[in-house]
Amino acid sequence: MALTMKDTFYISHGAPTLAIDESIPARHFLQSWKDKVFPQKPKAILVISGHWDTSFPAVNIVHRNDTIYDFYGFPDAMYKLKYPAPGAPELALRVKELLMASGFKRVDEDRERGLDHGAWVPLMLMYPEADIPVCQLSVQSKRDGNYHYNLGKALAPLKDEGALIMGSGSATHNLRALRMVDGIVPWALEFDTWLKDALLQGRYEDVNRYQEKAPHAKMAHPWPDHFYPLHVAMGAAGENAKAKLIHHSWQLGALSYASYQFNSAS
Repeated sequence: MALTMKDTFYISHGAPTLAIDESIPARHFLQSWKDKVFPQKPKAILVISGHWDTSFPAVNIVHRNDTIYDFYGFPDAMYKLKYPAPGAPELALRVKELLMASGFKRVDEDRERGLDHGAWVPLMLMYPEADIPVCQLSVQSKRDGNYHYNLGKALAPLKDEGALIMGSGSATHNLRALRMVDGIVPWALEFDTWLKDALLQGRYEDVNRYQEKAPHAKMAHPWPDHFYPLHVAMGAAGENAKAKLIHHSWQLGALSYASYQFNSAS
């Protein structure tokens, strides 16, 4: 019998130092993943990361994933980390097939790209053995929430084929607004609270139209690349899916690590 995944996820991966900094609470949440959050071992993992932004949807088709260090000015230890997960070429081609069958006219294949830190940093903590095949799907930041929700909807059959669908971004992502402060800045808290309420109440249409519905939307996401992975995870779960907040913490006054699980079991 095929392994079925009833859940999709959106993980806020925050700063790359999540990989090495023991003081970040989200690190411990991700390390407890298999014990406390999701004991099922997926056959393969599809990551939609805010760090791969292209004009058209693209999948990476490789046999072994390189570790991409797409960040600057961090401690040397960060550039020595490796996450040599196998690629998932079959899953990547299946993603392309499903998207094209759903009316996405063009899906590109990247046969060189490995995993960016939006993928390997959380996965390193969740599945440290690096033994599960992984592929990535890009976001299109020039499009909107609805577009990404439909992207996710097209991918829903993957859950019945044993693939874990995971969006990786940040619930709030305004790097210019980060401060060494105690407490949370009001605009970030208001946006984050609005998002939590909308998701837990199943108001997915509002989340798709967050730019007009949410308070401080532009401040929380000056660029939407780290938010759209949420829409993909939400779309893949389906319109009757129940959302659950599975982790919540803050860093630097305005960076929310809110992470969500979408359960599509009727």
